[in-house]
Amino acid sequence: MPVDSGSTTVWLLCASALVMLMTPGVGFFYGGLVRKKNFISMVFLSFLSLALVSLQWILFGYTLSFGPDVGGIIGNLDFLGLSGVSASAGDAAYAPMLFMLFQLTFAAVTVAIVTSGMAERIKLSAFVIFALLWTTLVYDPVAHWVWGNGWLAALGTVDFAGGIVVHITAGFGALALALVIGKRAGFGTYSMDPHNIPMTLLGAGLLWFGWFGFNGGSALAANDVAINAIVVTNTSAAAGALAWLVVNWMKGRPSSIGMVSGAVAGLGAITPAAGYVTPLTAILIGAVAGVLCYHAMLWRIKKEMDESLDAWAVHGVGGLWGTIAAGTFAVASVNGVSGLIEGNVHQFTANVIGALVAMVYAFGVTYGIAKAIDMTIGLRVSEEEEMVGLDISQHGERAR
Repeated sequence: MPVDSGSTTVWLLCASALVMLMTPGVGFFYGGLVRKKNFISMVFLSFLSLALVSLQWILFGYTLSFGPDVGGIIGNLDFLGLSGVSASAGDAAYAPMLFMLFQLTFAAVTVAIVTSGMAERIKLSAFVIFALLWTTLVYDPVAHWVWGNGWLAALGTVDFAGGIVVHITAGFGALALALVIGKRAGFGTYSMDPHNIPMTLLGAGLLWFGWFGFNGGSALAANDVAINAIVVTNTSAAAGALAWLVVNWMKGRPSSIGMVSGAVAGLGAITPAAGYVTPLTAILIGAVAGVLCYHAMLWRIKKEMDESLDAWAVHGVGGLWGTIAAGTFAVASVNGVSGLIEGNVHQFTANVIGALVAMVYAFGVTYGIAKAIDMTIGLRVSEEEEMVGLDISQHGERAR
């Protein structure tokens, strides 16, 4: 299908808006899962992520991620402050500035996902520093490796819309952060049940909706690949939701939070593969994600790790599975990429390497950033502030 620059520009503008909506979606999803005294704090962190990353991206984040390659590791500073990034498409399918905007929304939602690891106990000043350092030292380099003609791209690793760049980095980053910041006061001794489940369901709905732009927009054209990406995105989400629901139901009563967590798991898993697999394969990817991420959550609970909004179990494990699945089930008839199922062992190997490297890098660097902040200004609020709740102690506001 030939690319029409007008329709592609409109589609990428719409896709950028859809992905931007995912950031407050994460806030509502997480906000419903925490106690009422921390609801404003969780939603606030997502909005703050969007604001901080928006400026970081324009000043230097975009050029580090998508500037001309330096040794396969990072982009150079040619696009510093968006120098030379034109708002005119010229003879291209879309303007460089439009691509910059689209990618900005990805970086913002990734930081919002990481807030899972700090729920109900992060000091606001520490979060500002953490978010800026994490985006610069974790997100930007990995984005360059995969999407900015870095060393993983040269290896042949494929990640259609962010299984590695977004979900693995955010999920394993959240786990590392949770281990450094420590458990919430009273964790494991008394109930910390979600205070507003309908709000979490609303957040999940916004994420599902926004994901059509997340994956469909990553085709970077209004074409057949975008159509396929949106169809498999919806299919995998549905399969993930139902798979989680079934395994949850087998152990007790079916949970609405569990079902939408399964949907997010299916969405995260299909993200790296959305431009390379068929709708029938998406059912398998989503169903496996629902079961796998559910058991990852159970393992996290058994180990008494307080990453209780489960960015690691859902996004990290889902993104890891999806990246391997992309290298396994990609078929050339969709977008010219063959995986292991069509005999391309190299594609499978490249994706496994990419997933494992990103996992180790994101966990290790996040741990280091969190440790450095904790040893200087401290990550956590005081015990008294934590008991009162971050809404009052950090913002002077109360959810009604």
